[in-house]
Amino acid sequence: KVDANMISFNATMSACEKRGRWQKALQLFVMMPKGRVDVDTITFNAAISACERGGEWKHALHLFGGMACRKLELDTISFNATISACGKNSECEKALELFDEMVKNKVESTTITFNSAISACEKAGKWESSLHLMNSMVWKKVESNT
Repeated sequence: KVDANMISFNATMSACEKRGRWQKALQLFVMMPKGRVDVDTITFNAAISACERGGEWKHALHLFGGMACRKLELDTISFNATISACGKNSECEKALELFDEMVKNKVESTTITFNSAISACEKAGKWESSLHLMNSMVWKKVESNT
């Protein structure tokens, strides 16, 4: 008998995310504790990324909050996926709150971070915030995509 472990669940959730099957990824996520399989930052990131891809920003935020409750590390991927999920759904204020939290917690921001936050501002018509983010990106010497 072969037992499923955290690594196999995480890999399967990532595969679901890549195929746009966010519901299936969340089903797997829920199954893990029931099957006495531990979850970690990678597990949450896979679930958040699946929600981001599926346009499910509220689920992504809920999962992100769950990481803090469990005292799991909120890393660059956690923030990027959640900021992107909010941005894709014109939730600019929430995306900017997450961006500020990322800076406050000294989590490394990347081109993806800035682009996701800028995109969120663009969708909400907040050009001043987009410009501020772009200036911050230049100041921090984060390489922009051209």
